[in-house]
Amino acid sequence: MTTPALTPLLTLFNPTEWTEQTAADANLRLETASAAHIADWAVATFGARLIVAASMQDTILPHLFGTRLEGVDVLFLETGYHFPETLATRDEAARRLPITVVDATPRLTVAQQDAEYGKDLFGRDPNLCCAMRKVEPLGQALNGYDAWVTGTRRADAATRAKLPVVQWDAKHGLVKVNPLALWSDEQVEAYQANNDLPRHPLVAQGYPSIGCAPCTRAVAPGEDPRAGRWAGQDKTECGIHE
Repeated sequence: MTTPALTPLLTLFNPTEWTEQTAADANLRLETASAAHIADWAVATFGARLIVAASMQDTILPHLFGTRLEGVDVLFLETGYHFPETLATRDEAARRLPITVVDATPRLTVAQQDAEYGKDLFGRDPNLCCAMRKVEPLGQALNGYDAWVTGTRRADAATRAKLPVVQWDAKHGLVKVNPLALWSDEQVEAYQANNDLPRHPLVAQGYPSIGCAPCTRAVAPGEDPRAGRWAGQDKTECGIHE
């Protein structure tokens, strides 16, 4: 049931056509709302034409949206290079939460990529590797949806310091919703603990930012949380959120 506080937002922000301006208008009114409020709005606005992206570093978004839209599609980029713990967390989330996991796979298997581009492309050209194994499969997977949800936060990195809650994703032609944009690390931990969510075991072992296994290392105390991603290379993003 729609709460009284949410009703005006639903009335104002369900345009027949979404554009950069309508997304900016929605962001202006939702940027200080709670993640639960934003999730309510997104589900009421887009319904089943919404997909939730989850790296499975945590399972907050699958829970936040699965409890509001049973069977919601949860997009997982199956790059072929994940830690076994990441895949195990995905599988546990699929068992325990009311979601439908959608695995997006690259055009080439790892073996086929090695044969065509040479072994360990991630070490020689990580941008190309990410483009083929993450960016392209994401674009294909988003076809047919009106909005996608991500777990990106301003606290993740300096490059995300001005991340909006709602934005127009011109690259894919749909609305992008970031309900956790303003969350602190403490809020992330509290939500997981309060809801007894499946946990990625590597987070407790010094991996605050988890991507593909060959390109992710643990970080030392006091290091930037994303220092373990593409360490030693001039790269800070995979291209999904750029």
